[in-house]
Amino acid sequence: MPAYNPPMAEKKGGSSTNNARGLAVTLRTSRGRSPAQQRWLARQLNDPYVAAARAQGLRSRAAFKLIELDDRFKLITRGCRVLDLGAAPGGWTQIALQRGAGQVVGMDLLPIEPIAGATLIQGDFDDPDMPARLQALMGGPAHLVLSDMAPNTTGHAATDHIRIMGLAELALHFAAAVLAPGGAFVAKVFQGGSERDMLVPMKKQFATVKHAKPPSSRKESSELYVVAQGFKTQAAS
Repeated sequence: MPAYNPPMAEKKGGSSTNNARGLAVTLRTSRGRSPAQQRWLARQLNDPYVAAARAQGLRSRAAFKLIELDDRFKLITRGCRVLDLGAAPGGWTQIALQRGAGQVVGMDLLPIEPIAGATLIQGDFDDPDMPARLQALMGGPAHLVLSDMAPNTTGHAATDHIRIMGLAELALHFAAAVLAPGGAFVAKVFQGGSERDMLVPMKKQFATVKHAKPPSSRKESSELYVVAQGFKTQAAS
């Protein structure tokens, strides 16, 4: 398993044009960018996880979230079958492979650049024939279903919360159709109250259900991950 090299703590000061020395980066010009675009770019340039992902050949900073969740919950076992929903650009698929998964299938509405060792498909997991198709690609039911999916945000917190919870609930329903007994499910949700409602059916379907916020999740973000382990079979859904 490749070593996990967490990013070093960010330092402030200076006006360097790169972040190689841990110094804060300032934008030289705002030409052609909206204020929101400027804030996003400045955050990316100064984010140590972005730099670490680039240095380690990972496709997204989100890869570190799965690393941290796996370190805590021991989700990925050697030889397991993993289904990565909303996989683009592929960071979670990379980590599943690096940590010993035997079969990894990633799918997204968007195309994904090939990843050696993974099966990547473009499609909608909500299509009726998708559970059978994905199990065939994996060679059996999944041991772990991952969903880092999130809808495009509107900026209205209540609306965004409702939309991501709806997506997470769809992913949960899908997971119940493809998981092997004892399997696990991980999905992104937003804090806002109704994420607790999702726990009621999950606790009937899984032995343990917990919320977690990985250290690499931005502090200002309302995102959480729900981690359910010990699937009790589809009949309990």
